Amino acid sequence: MIRFSKYIWLYICISGVVLVPGIISLLLFGLAPSIDFTGGTLVEVAKSSRISPDQLQHLAADDGIEAINTEEQSASIVIRAKPVQTENLTKFEQDIRALASDSASILRVETVGPLLGKELLTKAGVAAAIAAFGILLFVAYSFRDLTSGVAAVVALIHDVLVVFGSFSLLGHFWGIEVDTLFVTAFLTTMSFSVHDTIVVFDRIREYGKRGERLTFRERCDVALTETMGRSVTNSLTIIFMLLALVLLGGETIRWFAVALLIGTISGTYSSPFVATPILMFLHKRSGVEAG
Repeated sequence: MIRFSKYIWLYICISGVVLVPGIISLLLFGLAPSIDFTGGTLVEVAKSSRISPDQLQHLAADDGIEAINTEEQSASIVIRAKPVQTENLTKFEQDIRALASDSASILRVETVGPLLGKELLTKAGVAAAIAAFGILLFVAYSFRDLTSGVAAVVALIHDVLVVFGSFSLLGHFWGIEVDTLFVTAFLTTMSFSVHDTIVVFDRIREYGKRGERLTFRERCDVALTETMGRSVTNSLTIIFMLLALVLLGGETIRWFAVALLIGTISGTYSSPFVATPILMFLHKRSGVEAG
């Protein structure tokens, strides 16, 4: 049996080092929302040696397209702008072809109204709140213990803050925006976070039912020792797949895969080193040390 409970202060320090910069960034800078939330038009143009991003932005302005920013990617240039009329887009594409001698063209156009963007943001927040409350009730009912539900939800919030804080930093320093795929990623992170936590808590409960003469802290250490190999192996299979998507999946899903990767690593860490120590603390506070 490994005495994981001896190193709780180490886990607090690790979580603090990861969480504090992200939380500060969230408070100061927030997240960089894409047009999915703010409303507007995204225009992706195939790259050409005859046209630069600056030229493209000036051309867009001449054609009545009010660009917010221009981002150069590996095979294309992405312009994010305020809502654009169809006739402006048609003229823009004609001017692109004339300037680049048909070697550049519009690959993709996406338009989202500001009302729809606000609705998406509201629904994402409501979905997260319902999911967290549902997880709290489910875990508390399954283990007949409210402290288990609270510990699982606190670990879940830890993982969500890690993902949000990471993307706040990425958005501030590298201009990475969050979109609807990011919402999917953080909701998936919430699910994955609780998955391993339930396995550990179930093993702790199992040792309590056996009637062995172990303190609650010792039961937690035994449960973590027995489940650690399974948790790490399971997570590594997911991490390797996500790394492949990050490296080879292309621009469209790269940051979605990055968000899932961060959430998976944080979820693997939080089950043994956040949820379980919090469960120990809550049991100690409630006077339940064994049983």
